Amino acid sequence: MFAKGSEPWICAAISVTALLAGFHRVTNYSVFLHATYLGTAMAIFMVWFFRDPERNVEVSDNYMISPADGTVIDIRGRKICIFMFLQNVHVNRTPISGRITEVVYKKGGYLPAFCKDSERNERNEFIIISKHGDVSVTQIAGTIARRIVTYAKKDDVVEQGQRIGMIRFGSRVDVTIPEAFDITVRKGERVSAGRT
Repeated sequence: MFAKGSEPWICAAISVTALLAGFHRVTNYSVFLHATYLGTAMAIFMVWFFRDPERNVEVSDNYMISPADGTVIDIRGRKICIFMFLQNVHVNRTPISGRITEVVYKKGGYLPAFCKDSERNERNEFIIISKHGDVSVTQIAGTIARRIVTYAKKDDVVEQGQRIGMIRFGSRVDVTIPEAFDITVRKGERVSAGRT
């Protein structure tokens, strides 16, 4: 399964590769052959990057789950910061069941998402009201990522583990934890959306 909104990227990579292969076949120029190899590698990367595997989530009000695949790079009070590398699945999920009361999008720069200055980066914040209190899930674009894709909207009732959006090509997701929960994850730990 592919992430929602990824079709133009995958189709473009495959189309360019086919076009380059056609040019090579007609002209027999080696430059088109090399470009075809690069195009094939790019098409394979796009298919791999935009994967969105099914994940069976055991829904529970007793714990929260990670909203993103990646590595915990910081824990600031009640906020956990998860950095998604290129090899991670970039589809984000809701960490807890509830209702989305706000979706706030802010334009910004594209500093590396692991930097503290990335507070000025492009971002999209979901405020989810749960039975344990408000939870904020913030998608932050990184250096390469120039597009945050939102699947959920204001007033949507979401279930724990439901897909709420994705960030293209490397980024960060911050999640706030209500006081009712203990933070059991540690800095440097790898986490998986819907599983950890």
